[in-house]
Amino acid sequence: MMNANGMVFCIDDDKSVRTSLRRLLDSAGYKVELFKSASEFLERPAHPGSSCVIVDVKMPGLNGMDLQKTLIQRSREEQLVFITGHGNIPMSVEAMKAGAIDFLPKPFKPKELLQCVERALTRSRVQCARAAEKQGARSLLDRLTPREFEVVLLLITGMLNKQVGGELGMTEKTVKCHRGRLMQKLEITSVPDLIRIVQKAEVPLRAASPTKVS
Repeated sequence: MMNANGMVFCIDDDKSVRTSLRRLLDSAGYKVELFKSASEFLERPAHPGSSCVIVDVKMPGLNGMDLQKTLIQRSREEQLVFITGHGNIPMSVEAMKAGAIDFLPKPFKPKELLQCVERALTRSRVQCARAAEKQGARSLLDRLTPREFEVVLLLITGMLNKQVGGELGMTEKTVKCHRGRLMQKLEITSVPDLIRIVQKAEVPLRAASPTKVS
């Protein structure tokens, strides 16, 4: 087991299945929480770290496929491993296309499930790291005034100070002042550094009127 901070959530309406999953995952050193329904799981606040959700496809109420759709709609990024005794190929293809780690028919081998869990947590760690980078970059850009942000969006296109001034109706000297202040606020020294921050922040670049990232 490689992820000490990750969580594994198991959702199944069958208590015996939940119990066996806990025993297996406990033996492998994972932190585990059990839920008897998808609705119960959704009432829990999203885990801030890496996570894997093992979920049965067929359950009363909200089923596994519905849970996947709900998580996507809520922009949540838990990694799902489906287990089922009632699955079929079209269903598994749909789940995998929507981002599931795997679709395991019951009965499955313990080692197979543990491998799926580790793949899920590995993918989740990568996504958490990217999300943290994005938030950090956006926090830096939020230090800028709207005018400084406009200068940023033009500088990253390769424009010179004089060209930026022409676009924004200001003198080259004023552009240099804005450029110096924004570089200081962002704690960087070059345009390539600036480009990297904007890329990490995933700022939507538009040809028309630059607007500060929200």
